Amino acid sequence: MKFGSTMVGLLATAGSALGASLQPVTNFGDNPSSLQFYIYVPDQVAENPAIIVALHPCGGSATQWYGGTRLPASANTKGFIIIYPGTTKYSNCWDVNNAESLTHGGKGDAAGIISMVNYTLEKYNGDKSKVFVMGASSGAMMTNVMVGAYPEVFEAGAAYSGVAFACFAGSLAPPTPFGANQSCAQGLTHTPDDWAKFVLNAYPGYEGKRPRMQVIHGLADGLVRPQCGYEQLKQWGAVLGLENTKNNTGASVPEGSQYTEIVYGDGTQLVGYMGQGVGHFAPPNEAVMLKFFGL
Repeated sequence: MKFGSTMVGLLATAGSALGASLQPVTNFGDNPSSLQFYIYVPDQVAENPAIIVALHPCGGSATQWYGGTRLPASANTKGFIIIYPGTTKYSNCWDVNNAESLTHGGKGDAAGIISMVNYTLEKYNGDKSKVFVMGASSGAMMTNVMVGAYPEVFEAGAAYSGVAFACFAGSLAPPTPFGANQSCAQGLTHTPDDWAKFVLNAYPGYEGKRPRMQVIHGLADGLVRPQCGYEQLKQWGAVLGLENTKNNTGASVPEGSQYTEIVYGDGTQLVGYMGQGVGHFAPPNEAVMLKFFGL
């Protein structure tokens, strides 16, 4: 879950060439864990813009993650808004283990992020049907938390080197690379049905649409083991009622020829990419992610 500072440096030119810039936001609603909130609104914002929540890795920050992907440049051409939450607890890792974050309507990090989404939807007349979330490492773990606990808010998520929803549930140790409990990150396994129950129990009685998911993981990841990627696919396949229908390799794989594309159903609701020789964390491929999101 260590933050990829080198990668951020290489991508630091992703900011706007226009007048728009990353801006802090305060007084945006319920924020029980005192998260930071930064927002990027392009100069040519859409009339009813889509919104992407971009969650930084462990050890990172909202301002660093702004330069950690090319999403701002894409926002300039496509008109969507990017929310950059930031946490300063747990060595800047997200709260993915406590019940408050893992429960719909709870009071953990998830609640603050939902307040940011609601603020942005209202202030900028955002499209409620086009709210997405992505993240890497700890941010990918939190991506799973957000789509699991708040399925009515998010249309889709993309998790780069994360773990399944509730994988860290109940752990008393901080959810960091330095925490005493590393069983989750080392590849904790459950049956698909058991994984699905964690998600269903997060919001009892919910019968609405479930978010679509894209899972990307490196097969050379020694920090968050590759099994964690497969466990995510097992979980969301069970939640969405989908089975693995085919695997694609080679030059036709959009994430790159080093990846195996694992398709569930017709690939529009759940797809995984497992990368040969890819460590921690798998680098975001913005074009592939945005296509999956429908942007």
